This record gives sequence, structure tokens and C-alpha cells, in this order.
Amino acid sequence: MTKNELKIFTKNLDLYYGNVQALKNISINIEDRNVTALIGPSGCGKSTFLKTLNRMNDLIPSVKITGDVFLDGMNVYQQYDIVELRKRVGMVFQKPNPFPMSIYENIAYGPKIHGIKSKAKLDEIVEKSLRNSALWDEVKDRLKQNAMGLSGGQQQRLCIARVLAVEPEVVLMDEPTSALDPVSTLKIEDLIDELKEKYTIVIVTHNMQQAGRISDMTAFFLHGEVVEFDLTEKIFSKPSDKRTEDYITGRFG
Repeated sequence: MTKNELKIFTKNLDLYYGNVQALKNISINIEDRNVTALIGPSGCGKSTFLKTLNRMNDLIPSVKITGDVFLDGMNVYQQYDIVELRKRVGMVFQKPNPFPMSIYENIAYGPKIHGIKSKAKLDEIVEKSLRNSALWDEVKDRLKQNAMGLSGGQQQRLCIARVLAVEPEVVLMDEPTSALDPVSTLKIEDLIDELKEKYTIVIVTHNMQQAGRISDMTAFFLHGEVVEFDLTEKIFSKPSDKRTEDYITGRFG
């Protein structure tokens, strides 16, 4: 694997929910156009960390954050307007959450908010985004139908297309396949593999095999700390820390 440029890095990142410290001194480098997997038992801080990267935790009143998150060398909490940040750093959630409107409108929604009004341009964005999320052939004849009528796997790919429509640089995925069947899961994994040609992807997954299959780098979280962060291959074959090995071999978690 060639060394890509650094896209995101965090420095001494701490996060508190009230008096409870959920993240402890996280310093991680995330390379451009790579898939970075965050693994670890439930409640270990991986989703909390993921949400610091596009400031989703801002929505929780009791949250206090110290330390730094940088995107392209600029401080996410000090130098970015939140709308611009979320355009550049999109997010796909665990449960597919399409808007209760047509397939077309789901995709066109973001670009419209960002000022694109031309029907021809929107048509082009909708088709491109659906092609990029491997959904176009399945829905091209029913773009006017309600997105809620799609299967769970199709809804999740639609949510990925909706993120891609505003042309982000980073895509955050919080357990994007945990609510899906094995066939849909495989489609999303294949899709992630294609998307990393153009995007930086950070994925939280409970599924160890999935992390092994799709990621270049893996961070193992435990009790709000990063125990180990390395090439996925190394984490899964020769982890440096006994706790990583115990988790990966199923001794706990």
C-alpha cells in the first residue's frame, strides 16, 4: 500500500459527557483515500470518536471536547463553518434513514440546499450519485416513487448516494451494514471498496471479518482509548498489544 497524504488527524482529543470521560487522549492519523476501520466492544468510544470528525456531538448539550481535530490541516472546531464541514465530511448511519419523499428528491435535496437549481444539473447529480452507490440500475425507472418503498439494503445505498451527491471528501459510516442481510452487506462492502478510489472512508464496525475485508488501517478502541492503530493486516495477524489479540480472537467483547 502506497502512503497517501494525511486527510484527518486528531491530537490529544478528549471528550466528556458531563463528568464522564468518553474519549481519552486520542491521536490518530487518517490517510486520504483509504478505509480506516474503528473496532472495539460496545460503549468503547468508537461512534463517539467518529462523530467528532464532523461535529455531530455538537448537538448534545453536555458534551465538552478538548484537544484538536484537523481536516486538511485546518482545525475542525475553530476554522470551519459547520455547514461547509458537513458538506466535506458526510455521514451514513447504522439504520438507513431515507427522507419520506421520492428517490430523486432524496438525492437532489443536498445539492439544492447548496444552491444548485438547474434541473439538468440535478438530473446529472442524481444519476451520478446513484451510479456511484451501485443503485442506478435498480431504481432508474422509479425515481419518482417514495424511497420508503425500497428494501433495507437499497435504502442504505440510497443514503450513501445522498451523501455522495454533495461531493464530500470524507465519508463517515457508523455500522452501515449492521441492520442488513448478508447479500446487502456484501454489496455495501463492494461499494466501499470502489468508493475509496475517490473518498476517505472511516467506518465503525462490530464485525471483525468486515474490518479485515474492507479496511486498510484499523484502530482498536477500549474504554475510550485507542489501544492500537496500525495496518489492518498487522492488527489481525500480529497485534502488538495483548488486549487487541484477546478481542480479535474472541476472548472478550
